[in-house]
Amino acid sequence: MTDLDTLSVNTVRGLCMDAVQKAQSGHPGTPMGIAPVAYTLWQRFLRFDPQDPIWPNRDRFVLSEGHASTLLWSLLHLTGVRAVDPDYEVLGRPAVTLDDLKSFRQLGSRCPGHPEYRWTSGVEATTGPLGQGVADSVGMAMAGRWLAARYNREGFPLFDFDVYALAGDGCMMEGVASEAASLAGHQQLSNLCWIYDSNRVTIEGHTSLTFTEDVAARFLAYGWNVTTVADANDLDAVARAFHTFRAETERPTLVLVHSHIGYGSPVEDSPKAHGAPFGADGVRATKRFLGLREDEQFWIPEGVRDWFGQGIGARGAQLRTAWEKQFDAYRAAWPELADELERMQRRELPAGWDSKLPDFPADPKGLATRDSSAQVLNALAQSVPWLLGGSADLAPSTKTHLTFDGAGDFQPESPSGRNLHLGIREHAAAAVANGMALTKLRPYWSGFLIFSDYAKAAIRLSALMEIPVVHIFTHDSIGVGEDGPTHQPVEQLAGLRAMPGLLVFRPGDAGEVVETWRLVAGLRHEPAALVLSRQALPTLDRTRLAAASGVAHGAYVLADPPSGEPQVILLATGSEVSLALAARDELAADGIGARVVSMPCWELFDRQPREYRDQVLPPAVTARVGIEQASTFGWDRYVGDGGAVVGMHTYGASAPLKQLLTKFGFTPQRVAEVARELVESRQEART
Repeated sequence: MTDLDTLSVNTVRGLCMDAVQKAQSGHPGTPMGIAPVAYTLWQRFLRFDPQDPIWPNRDRFVLSEGHASTLLWSLLHLTGVRAVDPDYEVLGRPAVTLDDLKSFRQLGSRCPGHPEYRWTSGVEATTGPLGQGVADSVGMAMAGRWLAARYNREGFPLFDFDVYALAGDGCMMEGVASEAASLAGHQQLSNLCWIYDSNRVTIEGHTSLTFTEDVAARFLAYGWNVTTVADANDLDAVARAFHTFRAETERPTLVLVHSHIGYGSPVEDSPKAHGAPFGADGVRATKRFLGLREDEQFWIPEGVRDWFGQGIGARGAQLRTAWEKQFDAYRAAWPELADELERMQRRELPAGWDSKLPDFPADPKGLATRDSSAQVLNALAQSVPWLLGGSADLAPSTKTHLTFDGAGDFQPESPSGRNLHLGIREHAAAAVANGMALTKLRPYWSGFLIFSDYAKAAIRLSALMEIPVVHIFTHDSIGVGEDGPTHQPVEQLAGLRAMPGLLVFRPGDAGEVVETWRLVAGLRHEPAALVLSRQALPTLDRTRLAAASGVAHGAYVLADPPSGEPQVILLATGSEVSLALAARDELAADGIGARVVSMPCWELFDRQPREYRDQVLPPAVTARVGIEQASTFGWDRYVGDGGAVVGMHTYGASAPLKQLLTKFGFTPQRVAEVARELVESRQEART
């Protein structure tokens, strides 16, 4: 360790203390304790160019213990990372200015309380809920393996980046981290390094209250390489651990680091150091211990920035420049592959990407939307080579297995495979997909809709990060039948629709499935949830009904009365669209004109101009019936106070589907009866 190493580490600590103290909010102890490890990684090992923080072959650093965000903000500032705009054009301004640090946790600052992807350049993933960052990092490492297998050629090792994730005791307690670690061990991701900051303190107190397991033994059982650093302040020991990681070729590595939370502070190793400012006197005392200026805030000693420039700055620039030169030669030798990579980085699709999408003729028997989706997905994946994914052990049921020649399975011995086997790990499956999307692949994952509950945190983060992950859910209703209420989703649709930034699609037939995928494939900054049926649905005759392209508007008029204005509007999604059409026929026999509106995506409909929404749902027609085999929550904004909803008010039951449809009122007769009552009540009110 040199004097400049010591000064740089303590400068990071000082900035972290000052930011938290000025904000009167945050966690100073964790970043101070682990600062030497993060410093060693960034200054001596990380292949990252601060002048181009989105260079494709950069090493990734994920701060999974996101409450220690001041550590990352300090490093981004001291290394001079440049900002990148949403269009991925490198800008001249710093990603984190000193003023940003001074306004830590304040409105508009580039230094929020936890790392936020797309808000601050240099942040590889949004991490807040503990365990999410390490789970994302598994997806990043898998993406790195896949990129290398597809694109590397002899003499052109385009992709060989490593993924580092800094985790704490809380991350190790979270189930998603265990799921992800198990998967990483199976996949033998030797390009993955988790740094476990074992400071033994959480908000409630010492970890001995709740967490006494042997973490190293657990990870050895997962199939990881484990190395221990006894003292986080021993930079030589830290460096040896990273050299050990780099030498490992068959296993992911856990670097278990023993650190002292709030190192050098008067409240060292206490819960207070974890979650509260030290106070003015405490900050001065700590700075005195560290050899920093006691009464100067946000002090950056002369030479520290230059030292970082000589380390990570010079190394990153050299590696990035060499990579770009190599890519220029690669483009000349492999132009089609280079074109794929450039489109991938911009989240653009290949020319003619939709040319192979199937067309489904009208068929009263039809097929399940999970089956039509399988056909569309396979066609689309052949045109978009970086579209890949799998399921949480349910591919035979969710029909998400890619079956065309050459698709293959992603396994340690076949990393170019495009079928991911994620195991019964719904939470990790969604987080892994997030990590892959953050590496610019187009991932999907799948499971039963009821199990979306296990993945909600990761789904939410895909929306928060604005990354185009495709979450595919089948078995979307009480149509699951005999499996009973434990497997029959009721409230899940409402929960997904409540997430800002998530597009939720429940297509009503094969035609709507095609149009849904056509929309989803082109998404660049939004995730989507596809909610698909297990049971067969009629493929609608579009020569008599409106075109399925209406999906692009979120909702559209599928059918109108033969003559005159509608007296009642039937609004439906998914399997209930054909039910609404049958109810329309029932009403027509009684002389009641009904409009049927298919509403595959509420979010898209809500974005349409008022004029369009009023055309679909004329304000004058107040007799409206919503129909969906799910909770009625949310339907009131479409049917109005005087409307009605045929939906689920309880959990389901275990019985054959036809019995369930009768029991819960999902029959043409029951829907027609509800609509008839509304029309009659309007007529009585007028007389």
